[in-house]
Amino acid sequence: MGPRLPGMLKVGLTGGIGAGKSEVSRLLAGYGAVIVDADRIAREVVEPGTPGLAAVVAAFGESVLTASGTLDRPKLGTIVFSDPEKLRILNSIVHPLVGARSAELEGAAGAGAIVVHDVPLLAENGLAPLYDLVVVVDAAPQTQLARLTGLRGMTGEEARARMAAQATREQRLAVATLVIDNDGPLEALEPQVRKVWETLTERAAAAGA
Repeated sequence: MGPRLPGMLKVGLTGGIGAGKSEVSRLLAGYGAVIVDADRIAREVVEPGTPGLAAVVAAFGESVLTASGTLDRPKLGTIVFSDPEKLRILNSIVHPLVGARSAELEGAAGAGAIVVHDVPLLAENGLAPLYDLVVVVDAAPQTQLARLTGLRGMTGEEARARMAAQATREQRLAVATLVIDNDGPLEALEPQVRKVWETLTERAAAAGA
């Protein structure tokens, strides 16, 4: 993260896969938050021609490339999510690049902004101290599993492997300042996000006072 700008509120947003973090991020953006999406940036820093992609190929071989030279994400995912050491290697390549780009975007947001960093691995990487608040989108593991198999088309084994590679529900909740319960239907989500936004705007106003 870059140096703090006057009145800026830095918010970390996280949640387990299938918890609904992306929907919360979309709603917050609608209210006026500046979203710094770590997943999107992670894709950008390994696009063809980038140093990031070259480093991934050096670590995992050219078999992780498609015929057109782009990163074969499903194949790489199969490799790393079943092997903690390989996942660590991939993270060691991608995370510094994502951090540098995130700092650039945060700086461009300007003073007084509410900047929400959408960070899937916030708890795993001990990043909570970097933010003024941490918002955790919470859902029970069985809800995550149902969404991953029903909405994303994963097999039960694939879904469980992805979930096992992340922090536990308890580890995420332990770093939360605010919790959004997304165990229910979508219509129950928006009122909670609105309340969170009200809290964020109050905190931002206090910080800029």
